[in-house]
Amino acid sequence: MTEVIRVVLADDQHLVRSAFAMLITATPHMEVVGEACHGGEAVELARTARADVVVMDIRMPRLDGIEATRRIASDEDLAGVKVLVLTTYDTDEHIIEALRAGASGFLVKDTRPQDLLDAIRTVAAGEALLSPGPTARLIERVLRHPPGTVPAPGRPGALGELSPREREVLTLVARGLNNTEIADALVLSPLTAKTHVSRIMGKLGARDRAQLVVLAYESGLIVPGGSGGSGGA
Repeated sequence: MTEVIRVVLADDQHLVRSAFAMLITATPHMEVVGEACHGGEAVELARTARADVVVMDIRMPRLDGIEATRRIASDEDLAGVKVLVLTTYDTDEHIIEALRAGASGFLVKDTRPQDLLDAIRTVAAGEALLSPGPTARLIERVLRHPPGTVPAPGRPGALGELSPREREVLTLVARGLNNTEIADALVLSPLTAKTHVSRIMGKLGARDRAQLVVLAYESGLIVPGGSGGSGGA
């Protein structure tokens, strides 16, 4: 039997929450288990309502979505809770902060209803939701300042701990490839590709693939607008 995905909606606009709640409630194998109008409520509901996914607005009063995401991601008791960030524009630089804080991906609020449902399923399954085009443009914009002025997740210097193959895998993750696509590109089994990704996350101190993408750009492994480096076989 398919498990029901338990969703918490966090947005300071009641109309937005109501619209999303109607959509999710009408969808098989999903249910809304709580609604929050600020980040503090979202963190509490993530815990008390046993949420699988928190759909989180960035801009909220009292406690914004970025800090709420950070608190959820840093709480060991909430390790299984995924955060899907919603924003008004895909050029919002706060998205990068949210990804660093532990969000598993982002969507703009005017996305199609089916895309929102697919996004919830994706992050609930433990995958990162990152559209390569908007993500690359966003990161390029944020990284116009000199390197090193914005801290990356984990330890950027740890890229030196990666093997050449792991650097190749990280490059492909940053380009938006899933494990199966990485396996095809590098002539590996999907299980081996998944193992490489898991080891890279451990070495770099990244919570998920979303943080790996940000780190790959911020470390210079991937150059926005370019092809990025690989480390050999």
